[in-house]
Amino acid sequence: TDRYQHVQHHPDVADLLSWAAADGLPVWGVDNLPGAVDLHETALPRAVVLLFGQEGPGLSPEARQSVETVVAIRQFGSTRSINAGVASGIAMYEWTRRHAHPPAGPTAD
Repeated sequence: TDRYQHVQHHPDVADLLSWAAADGLPVWGVDNLPGAVDLHETALPRAVVLLFGQEGPGLSPEARQSVETVVAIRQFGSTRSINAGVASGIAMYEWTRRHAHPPAGPTAD
């Protein structure tokens, strides 16, 4: 994916937030915190930065206080969390499903 995406490193949350603010991008956290809204039920913006926490502790306290919204991925059964790689794949797929593909419609034969 590094051939198709622009990757930028930010050394800390403050630097990420500063960069996002300069570009007018909202920053949304992805974590299963109390009060988080369901990813599949909320209007996911086309222009948004999705911030994922570290496996185990999730979003840092600084990130939790700084993001505009926190969305959670539905989970069933006794599992309380999924790893960051899987969570990012689900969230990015949901963004792609809503924003990156042209609307479905009849195809010309």
